[in-house]
Amino acid sequence: MSRRFIAALGAAVAVLGLVALPASASPEAEPPPAPAAAAAQTLTWTGNDSVTEYASAPTTAVAGETTIVFENSEATGNTTFMSHTLTFDTSTPGYNHDVSLNILANPFDANNGRHEATVTLTPGKYRYYCTIPGHTTMAGEFTVTGGGEDTTPPVVTATITGTQDGEGNYVDQATVNLAATDTGGSGVASTEYKLDDGAWTPYTAPVAVSAIGAHTVAHRATDVAGNVSEEGSESFTVVEGGGGEDTTPPTVDATVTGTQDGDGNFVESATVTVTATDNEGGSGVATTEYKLDDAQWAPYTEPVLVSVLGAHTVGYRATDEAGNVSAEGSSQFTVVADSSDTTPPTVDAEVSGTQDDEGNYVDVAMVTVSAEDAESGVASVEYKVDDGAWTAYTTPVAVNTPGMHMVGYRATDEAGNVSEEGMAHFTVVQQDTTAPTVTGNVVGEQDENGAYVGSAMVTVAATDNDGGSGVASVEYKLDDGAWTAYTEAVQVSAPGAHTVLFRATDQAGNVSAEGSATFTVVTGDVDETPPSVSAVVSGTQNSSWQYLDAANITLSALDTGSGVASVEYKLDGGAWTAYTEPVVVNTAGTHEFLFRATDLAGNVSAELPGSFTIVESGPKPGPDVCPDSDVRDTVIIGDIDSQVANIDIGNGCTINDVIDEDGDWNTHNQFVRHVKAVTKELVQNDVITRALRDRIVTAAVNSTVGTPTSRL
Repeated sequence: MSRRFIAALGAAVAVLGLVALPASASPEAEPPPAPAAAAAQTLTWTGNDSVTEYASAPTTAVAGETTIVFENSEATGNTTFMSHTLTFDTSTPGYNHDVSLNILANPFDANNGRHEATVTLTPGKYRYYCTIPGHTTMAGEFTVTGGGEDTTPPVVTATITGTQDGEGNYVDQATVNLAATDTGGSGVASTEYKLDDGAWTPYTAPVAVSAIGAHTVAHRATDVAGNVSEEGSESFTVVEGGGGEDTTPPTVDATVTGTQDGDGNFVESATVTVTATDNEGGSGVATTEYKLDDAQWAPYTEPVLVSVLGAHTVGYRATDEAGNVSAEGSSQFTVVADSSDTTPPTVDAEVSGTQDDEGNYVDVAMVTVSAEDAESGVASVEYKVDDGAWTAYTTPVAVNTPGMHMVGYRATDEAGNVSEEGMAHFTVVQQDTTAPTVTGNVVGEQDENGAYVGSAMVTVAATDNDGGSGVASVEYKLDDGAWTAYTEAVQVSAPGAHTVLFRATDQAGNVSAEGSATFTVVTGDVDETPPSVSAVVSGTQNSSWQYLDAANITLSALDTGSGVASVEYKLDGGAWTAYTEPVVVNTAGTHEFLFRATDLAGNVSAELPGSFTIVESGPKPGPDVCPDSDVRDTVIIGDIDSQVANIDIGNGCTINDVIDEDGDWNTHNQFVRHVKAVTKELVQNDVITRALRDRIVTAAVNSTVGTPTSRL
């Protein structure tokens, strides 16, 4: 079977951030010969269809020679044939960096997704993650022990760096660098520092000290066995550069730009650019801030786009490194609608699905609506099915009720112009009359009476093997609550008896019989212990530990009592924000953040700090991995033209290359699943939009690629 699309897509991922694999880990390389003697232990990771976590991963290991197994195959649950990597972090402070491992696995590679590598682990912690764009929340860590009792504390040393004057004082800023080692065998667990009279703080990156005056930094380290080093300390003095004390505030100004009408109003939007300098004071600009109308002061990092219609006032100020604050400036302007746009948008709809010999759609028809407006832009798209109400259009509409249907559609642009109503006519016939099957399961810690202690987890699964149209939705209802879409396991922690109902609906509209599960939750011991919370900052770093272009903040919390209820963070003095996924920061400069966690019993952890610096890097052009590209103007699948531009995806390959319509596809469904998978990654990588992906998938569904006819 041809797998040119796998090679092209794998190369595309490599251009987007993968490190070149060693020959022993390359998916195209032959498996390495068996070693003469087996490694002391084997650690296994597996991947499936999830892009947020590995299917399984180890948490502990012992030091020594180790066989690493990474399997990402159909056998481990990967049914969408997506690629994953197992990559060891060799840059984030606080982890061992002595193992360089980067395995790319795909169910269709030369090893059928199963790869092995032999490494030597040392005591301490290792961090691993997946480098494929969109999969970076797949990350974790494991602890390696020395295999024996460790009673020897670690050793920590401090180094102070920076520009020094003739008396050894640091000019403007000093940077504290800590390094810890552990010869006892269990490995370093944590390193901490305390600046002057401050609190002990986890050390994750070099600490910049710019406050003028004498300073003392204390430091200590703890190993995995709990041994704490003696406290060390270093003293130093920071003096002001520039030839004297800076008492002059910086100067700050703002310009407002954009298209203006005859009255000086800005049409559709205005862009506010703030600039600050500190030429007279000499210490340099530390921060620049702005506030729009009645909003709070916010850090200024890039020009601010204002598109809300009406009169606006923007305030701005700057602070230098010596703490001098400029006078507040302000600019007033008005944003108005584009009255010159009198042309309504154009709107169209496509109907897709399996059709019978008479052109009727079998079980379900998918209606995809698209709109364009070359002037003010599309503001909204709506549709209505038969005599139903107009509804905002966001994703393709599934119509599965048997009979004739009319789907109306229209669009409105930003200037208020409304298109003429379009209409799509089609008929749906039902062949699938068999409802899907649905099952539920309740898991958790149980007492001797079978009651669940603290909480219970309810999982629901549905299949539609007999009907054939496929599961469209799964729902559950807890006690007297409303029916709710089921997307992930449901945790029930309220004490008492509970009943959960569940049902599923297939694409043809058949609804399963309702299943039910009854269980009881009881309270355990009173939880008075707050959760533990940690943060990891990741990204590409230079030799000064600065992150190039962007950094990701990943937070994790653990609570062995009532369980974690929420995790929050606060970035650069902003408001506390609920943490749901890694936070991407791509603004150059030094950033500080706080993080905390709360458990279900209401206990709140201590607020912990972190900081990092981002600098800009230059462009990194990649190789052309598809020199013989399919360069047709649009994405064409079989004899169907999707009308989507066949662009280069960033590595010399075009969209048609990764679609691989000429591959040896066993079934039409297999080809369609492949198209859905690769276009999903193209959307995640910002190569195409969701609307363009829908067009490509519709063309794949309506094509004959993978059918017996196409293989004649």
